[in-house]
Amino acid sequence: MTTMQNGSETRELAGKRALVTGGSRGIGAAVVRQFLDAGAEVLTTARSATSTVPEGAAFVAADVRTPAGAEKLAAAAQELLGGVDIVVHNAGGARPHAGASDIPAEEWQDALDLNYLAAVRLDSLLVLGMRERRSGMIVHVSSAAVLTPIGPFLHYVAAKAALETYSRGLSLELAPSGIRVNTVTPGRVATPGGEATREEWARMNVAPSQTNADDTTPLGRDGQPDDIAHAVLFLVSDRASWLTGSNLVVDGGEFPRG
Repeated sequence: MTTMQNGSETRELAGKRALVTGGSRGIGAAVVRQFLDAGAEVLTTARSATSTVPEGAAFVAADVRTPAGAEKLAAAAQELLGGVDIVVHNAGGARPHAGASDIPAEEWQDALDLNYLAAVRLDSLLVLGMRERRSGMIVHVSSAAVLTPIGPFLHYVAAKAALETYSRGLSLELAPSGIRVNTVTPGRVATPGGEATREEWARMNVAPSQTNADDTTPLGRDGQPDDIAHAVLFLVSDRASWLTGSNLVVDGGEFPRG
């Protein structure tokens, strides 16, 4: 994204180094593209190499669910970018089930590792450099399903709820060091992962009332990946320099507030 300064165009993330997890498709890929357009150097990751990584981004295959994957990614960020100014934790997901009692124990752990602990581990490795520079921006991507938790996805929703609480607490700890931490909470967004989840629910004959997918949003459409990426770009930009500990819900008005 470009902005105008003194009559000339400038890219608002010029000189910034960004790490985006899960950046090969959907929301993550949209964030990577917008960061590149805004002038940032971008490193992204997925579990395996893929041709869908946006052109211009560096890529490292890593499984962020594991401590070893987090360490590999942090080392790559130092080697390829010389450190990071921006971290966006977008990697996430879980396999839906008919109900909470049908979720195997190992999938509860996997949901925690991917949707919560991956961010905790990676933040702990990258924050030291941000503290030394006394600047940095961290964005955790949650899910509006936290607002109305449902059984078929309860392992995922519970992990995202933990992520939101962690994000708020981390923001308070890091604010004196000049590091801002915020959360973006997307509603129903048209992504490959979302489509796969809806197909899985249909295969299992899960009723729409159990999935919060029976009505359209008040704005009359599902979100697009760029809708969420715009929110992320705002939060890491200087336009949000006095925002930390916030949770920006981007859901077309779908979920109740309060």
